This record gives sequence, structure tokens and C-alpha cells, in this order.
Amino acid sequence: MSNTAKADLLGPLLKSVSRSFYLTLRVLPARMRDPVGLAYLLARAADTIADTSLIEPARRLALLLALRAAVGGDRSEGTRAAIGRVADEVAGRQALADEKRLLESLSAALALIDELDASDRAAVRDIVTTLTTGMEFDLRTFPAEDSGRIAALRDASELDRYTYLVAGCVGEFWTKMTCAHVPGTIDEPHGAVIARGVRFGKALQLTNILRDCAKDLRIGRCYLPLPLLERHGLTPASLLAADASARARPVLVELLATALDHYRAAADYTFAIPRLSIRLRLACLWPILIGLETLRLLANNDAWLDPTKISKIGRNDVYRLVAGSTAVVCFDSVLRRWIERLIGEVEAGLGAAAAAAVA
Repeated sequence: MSNTAKADLLGPLLKSVSRSFYLTLRVLPARMRDPVGLAYLLARAADTIADTSLIEPARRLALLLALRAAVGGDRSEGTRAAIGRVADEVAGRQALADEKRLLESLSAALALIDELDASDRAAVRDIVTTLTTGMEFDLRTFPAEDSGRIAALRDASELDRYTYLVAGCVGEFWTKMTCAHVPGTIDEPHGAVIARGVRFGKALQLTNILRDCAKDLRIGRCYLPLPLLERHGLTPASLLAADASARARPVLVELLATALDHYRAAADYTFAIPRLSIRLRLACLWPILIGLETLRLLANNDAWLDPTKISKIGRNDVYRLVAGSTAVVCFDSVLRRWIERLIGEVEAGLGAAAAAAVA
């Protein structure tokens, strides 16, 4: 592939479909950018295939599995034909031009895998395989978006596994990329660092699940475990009622507390990075700060299950966090106070929420 085509895929196209992640990507050490950026592009393409509701779920699953096979190195005629059909069947159904262009560029993105060195190629294949396993879980577990039915996760262990498949594994991949491309950065036992990285990813995904719960319910997906709902006299369908936000407040309290525990592990992960490894620190700090700000909004949102009142921080707030953290990235005590203050604000909201639930 020409350098120009590669630069377009990992530059303008990646930027157009990655939103805030592109900020994180650009601040990474240069050697990490290509494998991490390519993994993101492939995962984003897979996610777009899995989420295109105009195509029936079984067909989406077939195309998703074909993409996974192609990422894994399958160059059979059937797999190549299926990848070609992604552009025909899925790209044309995208409302956003950037998503359409991503799917039309899928063959070129797949070709980039072969240009990576052996270890990066294996890592990219592994992370995309795991992420698409999470997407496969969605398509096999939940009903079609227009079915009028809702399915919930079976238990807390299924939620924990799901958060690993769609995000915890990213923390694992990130750590492997760091150790491979910036060796000696983290002077701690490899297993402990990997475990924190996994929890880092789980923190971010649990935040997304809680933030997007109202919208997901309306397409038949309840990621809140059924036993947790039943313990509080709730069903997935009851979460659509006008008073659901108040009735389900104890569920929110419990899951936010779990998320905060994961964020504490994420903070430990970040502070294990040397202060002068500024790029890696910032790449970790930004999602932590954005995530905790989102949890703070959730903890204080009395209508968290109203799809018109989603707890999402604004673009200007993201820029404020980016600028503020960049200014103090080398000062551990300042960063710790900042993170602890945000955690304290979330916990204060949880306390108020718990009191309201008892009342």
C-alpha cells in the first residue's frame, strides 16, 4: 500500500470516525500509533456492521464473522467475497458519510495488517477477535431492535465477562503495546499491570453502559443483570416506565460503586507510568477524567433512564479536562487530588441517591 493511502486511513479517516479517541491516539508515542490506530479502525468497522439495524441480525452476524476471519488471516474466496459485500450491503445504509467511507475502505485496512511486524500483527488480530466476540454476543443475546422485546444479562458474571470482551481486553492490548514499544516504562510485575489494564477498560465500558442504558433499553438491550433488577422488584420492561429512574436508583448506586472501584485501579495503572512519560500518562488520564465526570453526572441525574436526559459531558468540558491535565501531568499530588475529588463527588451523589431511594 502506498504511504499516501496508509496516511489517509490512519489520519483523516481515523480522525473522522474516532471522535475523542483520536486525541488519545495522537498523544501516544509514535511507535504505538499505527497498530493501535489500525486496531481501532477495524474494531470500529466491525461495530458499525454489528449495529446497522436496517440489516437483519443473522446477516450482520455472518458479515461480522467474515470480518473476524479476514482479520485472522483467512484469504479464502468466500471470505474475500463477504468483505466485498460489506461495501455493497452495509456501507450504503450508513447515514454518516464517514462511516460509509470506513466500510468502503475495509479491504485497504485489512491489507495494513500484513505490513505490521509479527508481534504487532498478532496483537491486532487478537484484540479485534476478542472485541468482535463481544459484538457477536450482542447479536446472539438480544432481539432485533424493532422486535418490541427486551432481553437482560443473566447475572453479574455475564456483565463482567461482557465488559472484558468489549473494553477490558483493550486495556490488556494497550499494556502489551506499551511494553513492546516503550519497554521499561512500567516497572511492576507484568501480570499486575495487565490486571489493572483490564479493570481500566471495564471502568470505561461500565460507564458507557450506565450512560446509554435508556437508549439501549429502547432497542431491546438491557445490560443490567436480571438478578440485580429482581432484587429491587424490577423487570427489564419496567425500566421503560415514567418512574423508572427513581425506582431503579439502587441499581444505579450499586453499579456506579463497582465502576468507581475499577477507576481506582485505572488510577493506579496511570500512576505506575513514570511522570516524564508524558504522552502515555495523558493517554490514560483523559479517559479517566472524562469517565469520572460522566459518573458524576449520572450520580446526580434524577432522570438517568430518560433517553432525552443522557448524562454526557460536553465538548468544551472535554477540552477543559485535556488542557488542565496537560498542565499538571507531571505532578502526582495534584493529579491524585483531582481524581480523588471527582471520585468523592460521585460518592456524594451516590449517598444522596441512596438516601432518596430509602425515602
